[in-house]
Amino acid sequence: MKAADQLSVIFGALADPTRREILSRLADGDATVTELAEPFAISMPAISRHLKVLERAGLISRGRSGQWQPRALEAAPLKEATDWMERYRQFWDASFDRLDAHLRRVRQEPDHDNAAAERTGQ
Repeated sequence: MKAADQLSVIFGALADPTRREILSRLADGDATVTELAEPFAISMPAISRHLKVLERAGLISRGRSGQWQPRALEAAPLKEATDWMERYRQFWDASFDRLDAHLRRVRQEPDHDNAAAERTGQ
């Protein structure tokens, strides 16, 4: 799969708040499907569908521990998405720096309207 296509799959997986919450939980350590389903008021089949989306995006993996299949966070795809977004963070940082410099210049300039009014006696 092309990198751009994989990014679409990653961002698609991250678009759902339930899947983001599952990833947050897995950041604390591996968990079983039952443990991951606990905080949600949705069916086990719905949780399984969310997990499949996350697996397809490479964001989680399935382990083996006896009869349990704990899920684990796979952080590499998150870094790929972060790296892609970094360019835009740099853009916004530069834009804010330019705005800040402009505002400092404006504050330092004499008030042209007041200076003109004083010269004309208004």
